[in-house]
Amino acid sequence: MNLIDRVKRILLSPQPEWEVIDGEATTPSALYTGYIIPLAAIGPIATVIGYSVFGMRMPFGGTVYRVPIGSALTSAIVTYVLTLVGVYVLSLIIDALAPTFGGTKSPIQALKVATYSSTAAWVSGIFAIMPGLRMLGILGLYSVYLLYLGLPTLMKATKDRAVAYTVLVVVVEFVLFVMIGLLGTRFSGMRPMM
Repeated sequence: MNLIDRVKRILLSPQPEWEVIDGEATTPSALYTGYIIPLAAIGPIATVIGYSVFGMRMPFGGTVYRVPIGSALTSAIVTYVLTLVGVYVLSLIIDALAPTFGGTKSPIQALKVATYSSTAAWVSGIFAIMPGLRMLGILGLYSVYLLYLGLPTLMKATKDRAVAYTVLVVVVEFVLFVMIGLLGTRFSGMRPMM
């Protein structure tokens, strides 16, 4: 299945697509080269363009601040590489937690969950390209729902524990990717907005 078809199916009809994904044989290298690497690049590339070309409007002054291209590229590269590592770390956490929630440990299934449940977050990264669209990045939260559907299907967690499993994974994922964002921002010359 090609990348665009998989993205459309996981976003528009996730439950049947998780069933298909569950039965697929794959390898970590195939997941990285065919799915993770291209999709995880969307946000960093859009951010470089958005913040260096279009800039961001500073509150209460109307001044437009543009991040220098060198700083933006450095930040994007650091964020991108850490995201690639973060997906793998997330899969290790998903796999380690599976027995706690009545699931079965499987490193490749856990990597599939970490990969495909991140689709909405990666695709919504495109909204960083234009100042007026950046708020639409919130659509990436759909990834939480994708995770909720994927955990019981791929990790065989019991349905009654799927919510707790999802919540715990989301909390860990949030901490992990906030740290990645902070490290990426550290290289951009911008201060984190918190």
